[in-house]
Amino acid sequence: MKAYQITKDYSIETLKLVEKNNAKLLPNEILIQIKAVSLNYRDLLVIKGIDKWKPPLGRIPVSDGVGIVIETGNQVTEVAVNDRVAGLFFPNWMDGKLSSEKLVNSLGGNANDGMLQEYVILKENEVIKVPDYLTNEEAATLPCAAITAWHGLMEKGNIKAGDSVLIQGTGGVSLFSMQFALAAGAEVILLSGSDDKLERAKKLGVNHLINYKSVPQWENEVMKITNGLGAKHIVEVVGSDHINKSIEAVALDGTISVIGIMNGLTGNINTAQLMSKQIKMQGINVGSKEMFLRMNNALEAKKIHPIIDSAFLFQDTIDAFKRLESGSHFGKLVITF
Repeated sequence: MKAYQITKDYSIETLKLVEKNNAKLLPNEILIQIKAVSLNYRDLLVIKGIDKWKPPLGRIPVSDGVGIVIETGNQVTEVAVNDRVAGLFFPNWMDGKLSSEKLVNSLGGNANDGMLQEYVILKENEVIKVPDYLTNEEAATLPCAAITAWHGLMEKGNIKAGDSVLIQGTGGVSLFSMQFALAAGAEVILLSGSDDKLERAKKLGVNHLINYKSVPQWENEVMKITNGLGAKHIVEVVGSDHINKSIEAVALDGTISVIGIMNGLTGNINTAQLMSKQIKMQGINVGSKEMFLRMNNALEAKKIHPIIDSAFLFQDTIDAFKRLESGSHFGKLVITF
């Protein structure tokens, strides 16, 4: 089978397409023929070998993928041949609260190979069936971005109708957050540096749109939109000192879900405002299989379709990563096999 591996130069351009053999299945394992994968910002960190995401040479990247089960070990009972499944970002996090044991062995990182290969072997409990109404490309977007958005807004945020939700950007987590918030009846405010992207969001049902390049003090605009109250919940994808803008824009006793690190791994935070406004700031790290099941039920009930920017062929993988790196996409980037 063919797979892409990370080389010693740790760059998009030097991803290497290789031939490799499948290992023999253990009794509790399944062989999956991959149909589509989707890309996340984290995949760039892995490929470029940045900080704690740096993997060993030869690592196969990409955490998110969906495929068809074509063979099962002789003790497998949870899935069957021809089932369509996605791999779990955190294979050890089945349910309950996060623990150090559940954080290990994430797919496509420094611990385990990922999904950017034609066939993948996983344990039967490390996968989840995906909704039938979704295409392979749509289903491939769920394991990281969708679960992260669901975890922050629905599991921990308890968003309900009428709540004001501020969402930053138009990447995967942001647009899934937008879709979940709109489905819950929340009032969405969306930030983007592109008028074209804002117009596309408007067509998807967002009423309040702010171009942060035209309005650099966007936190003041958020206060105007919310009649001086601030946003009940903010999806913070930029990180670093940018969080202070979210602190200014959030409501009293509001919540900031910190999801992204695009501006860096550390920042100087206004702790006085954090305290005086009684802000709840929560870090969100993907989610569990139990959350995935609840999200799938919600997706099925609402027939929500993930927003896909563009699809690339497997042989055009490097082009897909370059588009991801450019930040010009609106929604998810997928690779089909």
